[in-house]
Amino acid sequence: MRAYSIFTVTFFSLLSFISKSNADVLPYTLNIGNSFLAPDGYYRSTSVANGQFPGPLLKANKGDTMVVTVNNQLSDPNMRRSTSIHWHGLFLKQNSYNDGPAFVTQCPIAPGGSYTYTLNLGTQAGTYWYHSHLASQYVDGIRGPLVIYDPEDPHKALYDVDDESTIVVLSDWYHRFAPELQTEYLSPNNTQYQDEIPDAGLINGKGFYLGGPPMDRAVFNVEAGKRYRFRLINASAYGLFRFSLQGHRFTVIETDGVNIVPYVADYLEISAGQRYSIVITADQPVANYWVRAPMINGSTRNANLDYRNIFGVLRYAGAPASDPTTSAGTASGVKLQEAATVPLENPGAPGLPYSGGADRVFNLAFSVTGGSLATNQKVSWKVNGKSFSPPSLPTLLKVLGGASQESDFDSSENAFVIKNGEVVEINITGVVHPHPFHLHGKVFDIVKLNGV
Repeated sequence: MRAYSIFTVTFFSLLSFISKSNADVLPYTLNIGNSFLAPDGYYRSTSVANGQFPGPLLKANKGDTMVVTVNNQLSDPNMRRSTSIHWHGLFLKQNSYNDGPAFVTQCPIAPGGSYTYTLNLGTQAGTYWYHSHLASQYVDGIRGPLVIYDPEDPHKALYDVDDESTIVVLSDWYHRFAPELQTEYLSPNNTQYQDEIPDAGLINGKGFYLGGPPMDRAVFNVEAGKRYRFRLINASAYGLFRFSLQGHRFTVIETDGVNIVPYVADYLEISAGQRYSIVITADQPVANYWVRAPMINGSTRNANLDYRNIFGVLRYAGAPASDPTTSAGTASGVKLQEAATVPLENPGAPGLPYSGGADRVFNLAFSVTGGSLATNQKVSWKVNGKSFSPPSLPTLLKVLGGASQESDFDSSENAFVIKNGEVVEINITGVVHPHPFHLHGKVFDIVKLNGV
C-alpha cells in the first residue's frame, strides 16, 4: 500500500503452508543479460531477463513450487554486472534465503554465475512481480510479471477471461544507465534532493518519448459480452500512475495478492510495486477505447517525458486495428480509496483496536537531507536517523550464525528483532511525497491513515 505522511500498520506471523497432493514443480530459467532494446523508440543497452522487457511471465497455480534458475550473463560495464532477484510479494516462509535482496538474504550472483531459487508458493495466489534487488539495478530493465492462479478463486464467478493477455505491466523507463542516475541523485549538487524523472511511461513495454519515432501502443483485445480480469502491476522505479479505461467502470477484487470485497470504481492510482486485479465487462459498442495511465508524479524537468500521454488501446473484436477516434479524456468519477478496501478472508487487524494495542510498537521516522557542496555531503535518506548500508556479511547469514539481539547487527542495518507470533504495530512518519511501503514476507493491515 502507498505510505503518505503518517499511517500505522500491523502485521502478524503467517500460517504454515498447506501442502497440496496435486501440486506441480515448475522449472523456469531467467538468463539475465544485456540487450539493445527500444521500448519507447530510444535504443540503449539494457539489463533484462531473457532478452525482453518486461521479462517473461512466470506463472503457477496455488500450491505449486517454482524452481527458477538465474544465469548471470551481464557484461556491460556501464551497468551493474552482479545481480539478485526478488519475488515481490511472495512470503517464502522458512525459505527467506531465496527472497533475493542482495547483502540481506544472499550475496549477489557474480557475472558468469548461476543460482537456483526454489519458491514454495504454499497458500498464496494473486498478482506479483519479480525484479533485481541489487541497488538501483532494476531501473535498467530486470523486472517482469509473476502470477499465481487459484483454481478455487472465490471471485471466479465474476470473470470469464484471466490469462496472459489480461496482464497489464505499467512501468517507467530511463534512457540513461541506473548507476549514472543514482550518482547524480545522491550528488552533493542535488541540494533539493530532486528525483530523477523518467524519460517515458510504458504499458506492457510500449511507449514513446517526446521527439522520438512513432511507436505501437499496447493493445488489449476483448469480445463483446465477456468479463475480463485485468491484473495491473506497477513495475516502476518512480512512476505513480492514474489508471482508467475509457467508457468502462471496473470492480477491484484483489490488492497486492489479497482478495478483497468487490469495490466498484472508475479509476485508481497505483504506486511502484503495487498490484491490483480489476474486472471489466465488455458491454460497450464495438470500437476502440483508450486505456489511460498518465504518470501523475511526472514532471517537465525531463523534456522527454509526456507524462499525460501514456495510453494503450482496449480493442473489441470487429473494431478496426487503429487508435480510438475519440479524445482520450481524463479519469473521473469514483476513485478507489485504498483505506476503504476490505479483505475478503480474515478481515480485521490482529491485536487490540487502539493505538499501541500490539506486542511491539516500532516508530519509523523517515527523513531526507539534501546534498551540500560546502561540506561535500551527499543526499541522505534515513530511518530513525540511520542510513542503510549493505553489511559485509549478509544479514541472514548473521542470523544463521547465531545473531539474535539487535546489538549483533551493524548499526547501519537498522535491525529490529521480534519473536515468532508477536503482533507488531509500525508507525511511519515523515514521508515527503506519496511513496510505497513494502514488507517482505508479510501482509499488513492499515489501521490509521493521516490521523484517521
